[in-house]
Amino acid sequence: MTQTQKQNKKQKTAITPTREENFPEWYQQVIKAADMAENSPVRGCMIIKPYGYAIWENMQRIFDGMIKECGVDNAYFPLLIPISFMSREAEHVDGFAKECAVVTHHRLVVDEENGGLKPASPLEEPYIVRPTSETIIGDSMARWTTSYRDLPLKLNQWANVMRWEMRTRLFLRTSEFLWQEGHNAFETGEEAREDALKMLNVYKDFAENTLAMPVLIGEKTADERFPGAIATFAMEGMMQDGKALQAGTSHDLSTNFAKSFDIKFQGRDGKEHYAHTTSWGISTRLIGGVIMTHADDDGLIVPPRIAPHQVVIIPVVRDDSRAEDINAYADKVVAELKAQGIRVKVDDREMRVPDKMWDSIKKGVPLRVEIGEREMDAGTLTHVRRDIGRDSKETCAVDEFVEKVSSILDSIHDGLFKRARDFRDSHIYDMSSLDEMRDFFKKGNIGFVRVDTKLLEQPAFEALKKEYSLTPRCMPFEDNGDKVYVGKSY
Repeated sequence: MTQTQKQNKKQKTAITPTREENFPEWYQQVIKAADMAENSPVRGCMIIKPYGYAIWENMQRIFDGMIKECGVDNAYFPLLIPISFMSREAEHVDGFAKECAVVTHHRLVVDEENGGLKPASPLEEPYIVRPTSETIIGDSMARWTTSYRDLPLKLNQWANVMRWEMRTRLFLRTSEFLWQEGHNAFETGEEAREDALKMLNVYKDFAENTLAMPVLIGEKTADERFPGAIATFAMEGMMQDGKALQAGTSHDLSTNFAKSFDIKFQGRDGKEHYAHTTSWGISTRLIGGVIMTHADDDGLIVPPRIAPHQVVIIPVVRDDSRAEDINAYADKVVAELKAQGIRVKVDDREMRVPDKMWDSIKKGVPLRVEIGEREMDAGTLTHVRRDIGRDSKETCAVDEFVEKVSSILDSIHDGLFKRARDFRDSHIYDMSSLDEMRDFFKKGNIGFVRVDTKLLEQPAFEALKKEYSLTPRCMPFEDNGDKVYVGKSY
């Protein structure tokens, strides 16, 4: 084979198709290869498998600690919401009406005529399977708030919600998904606005310092606001195909919901006032964001701070008579790593060593450790970083590895973040006219364009938006509402 043929030969990857060939299908295959989730028999819903759920558990654990530092308490509210509650906030119900699943009956009976079962007893009042909980939590806040001394009231629930999606994709958009939803109430509008922005910045901190996902933050345009809010603040991530992912939102609801649900209190002046409320949420959609931000054509790459296993140890046994000694040596390494707070696992399955290695690669384990006779006899181990691959392969003493493993994991995080941020920043383009925007997207370019918000008021923008499936993402705070990012989105 000539040098030119070698260069032109397609490199073998674990995931087919590659990102360049078919990004949406690549995304689905990464999830399958990492054994994270699968479609459910229930239309539009997903089954999150143990490895995918372990990632969510780590995200939940870390973020739950962050919001508790902000004085937020966890609570739980019913899955079913009386339809009359939704009807009390007209703009809110209109925003979710097409996505609502409605429970109208209880009790099943045998269908004598057609066989099987059928619903028997209509409910006196139908229930909505919660698409979000502003209404039912607002009803509770009205009972719990009588005086300014009861405020601020800061609540969060970790729950599932349902929005009847027509076109679904694992993690990114499913009819049922997991999330946290925060709901806070304050004496004044100034406090509410300050807190809505504070929670947005907590999201940004979490995205960048836990998920290694760079985000842009700003305010949504009026057309993109959450139903019933006077302002919606959002963080937007850019995925490797140049599309935007709305990764989290925080809403200033003013007194709109308070007036609908009588969330009133006696103020410091002795008069009755309506509370100012906020709501904010992130969901399992962030797992999809992690995949599309960091994964490559060999599979998932999990940022170390949310990885189920930060280190996987693969015993390399070529002589069965040495297997017991090698496994004991691996167990000693495990004990030392766990003493440093490292999440570590030994892959002792009865599989070929190359298959175990590829499994750790496809699952995106940050660090792979290989231990064979040579390493055991020398008191060493060999380690490989998932983000860099074989170029990072190094053999060192066990004590040396244990001492530096935390800094290696931090370096992986920093490298992932920088790589994603550099990609994002190199795919943001300042433009001054709709013609420039049309030419950009017509040529199939990827990324965001940053334009004057006044361009969105031009009648021609609606046609452009429809033609290329564009949406305004957010107005960055540093531009004081004069600029807006526009792009394609998930």
